[in-house]
Amino acid sequence: MDGWKGLHGMCFMAMSMMVVASCMGDGTHGMSPCGVDEWSMVKREGHLFSLNGSPFYVNGFNAYYFMLLGTDASTAPLVGKVLDEAARAGLSVGRTMAFNDGNGSDALQTSPGVYNENAFEALDRAIDEARKRKIRLILNLVNNWNDYGGKQQYVEWGREAGIQNLISNDSFFSHPTIKNYYKNHVKAILTRFNTYSKVMYKDDPTIFAWELINEAQCPSDPSGNTLQAWVEEMAAYVKSIDPIHLLGVGTEGFYGPSNPDRSVFNPNQFSTELGTDFIRNNAAVGIDFATVHTYPDSWISQTDTPDYLPFVKNWTNIHIEDSLTQLNMPVLIEEFGINSHDLGYNQTWRQMIMEVVYEAILDSAKNQGSGAGGLFWQQLTDEMENFADGYEIILNQASDPVNALIYNQSRAINAVHRARCI
Repeated sequence: MDGWKGLHGMCFMAMSMMVVASCMGDGTHGMSPCGVDEWSMVKREGHLFSLNGSPFYVNGFNAYYFMLLGTDASTAPLVGKVLDEAARAGLSVGRTMAFNDGNGSDALQTSPGVYNENAFEALDRAIDEARKRKIRLILNLVNNWNDYGGKQQYVEWGREAGIQNLISNDSFFSHPTIKNYYKNHVKAILTRFNTYSKVMYKDDPTIFAWELINEAQCPSDPSGNTLQAWVEEMAAYVKSIDPIHLLGVGTEGFYGPSNPDRSVFNPNQFSTELGTDFIRNNAAVGIDFATVHTYPDSWISQTDTPDYLPFVKNWTNIHIEDSLTQLNMPVLIEEFGINSHDLGYNQTWRQMIMEVVYEAILDSAKNQGSGAGGLFWQQLTDEMENFADGYEIILNQASDPVNALIYNQSRAINAVHRARCI
C-alpha cells in the first residue's frame, strides 16, 4: 500500500467524520472553482470541461435511484439525505436515470410517449434538490439492460404494436419505429418544464450532461456499424433540441474493430465482440465527452486477485491517453468499484482500486490531460438496504476508510481548480 500514499495518504486512515471533514479543507464544489457564485452551464473546450472560463474537474457519484425514491412519499426524503452527504464530501456531479420504462407503479414511461406524472415530478424534485446543494446531474436516457425497462421494453412495445421481425433486443438500434419511440422520449425529457424550479430541462445548468444510453452493447453486429449509426443519428437528434448541454454516449469503454491494436487492453475477448468501439463511438459528431466503466471483479475474476490493480491502472490510463490524442475530449471514469460479495473480498482491495483510479485522474488534471473526473458506484445512505448491491458506499459511515479517500479527492480536485483559475 506504500505506493498509493502521498496526497491521498494524509487522510487514508481517517476513521471519524471530524477527521475526514478536516481533510476536506474548503469545499466550494458548487461554485465556480474561481469563486464566482454563478450557476452556469459546464461546457467543453477541447479536451477539458470548462466552467466560467476555467477548467472543471469532477469528483462524483452514481445514484440511479433518485426518481424511484421520489415516487414514494415514505422514501422521498432520502433523496435530500443522499445529496446532503454528497455535498458534505465535496462531490460536484451525480449520475442518475431519466428513464423507467414499463407498467410498474413507479414507471416513468408507461407506454411509448405516455408518462406517469408522479414519476416525472419525482425527477423534477431530484434535479431541484441537487440544484439547491450546487450539485449537477448527468441524466441517462435509456438502459441497455432489462432493468427498469431498457431496450428490451422498447422492442416489446414494438411487438405489441404488431411490428414483425424484431429478432432480438438489438432491434432497438435499427428499427425505424422503435428509434422514433426513443426520439420521442428524448424530446419529452429535454423539453420537460420542471414543476419545482420552473426551468425547462434543456435550459437548466443543474443538468451537467445527457447520456444516450447506459452501457450500450449490440452483440448482433460485432462490426460496430449498427450501434455507430444509432449513436450518430441520436447525437444529432439530441443536439437539434439542445445544442448547449454536454452529451455522452455512455459506453463502458471497450475497444472495437476500428482500433485492433487497442483490443489488448480489453478485459477479455468477449468484450471485443459486443458491437461497441470506444474511439469510433465517441468520435461521432455531437458527442462531447467519453466515458469508461471499471469492474475488474465482473470482467476478470470474482475472486479478488492481484491482477485487478495492473488492469485498472492500464485501463484507466490508456483511455485518458486516447481521449487526449485521438478524441481531443474529456473522459469520465464514470463507474468503478469492487463488490463486497466477491469471494475473498476485503476492504483493502476496494481502497487500492479507488486509489488507482483517483490518482490517475488527479495526475491527469495536474498535467491538463483529458482525465476529467470519476464517479464511484454507488452512493447510498442509511435506510436504503433494498438498493444495496455490494458496491455501495455510505458516506456517513465514518468507520469506512474509503470515505476519507472520497473526501480527500474532492480537496485535491479543488486545489487543482484554484491553480487553474483565470
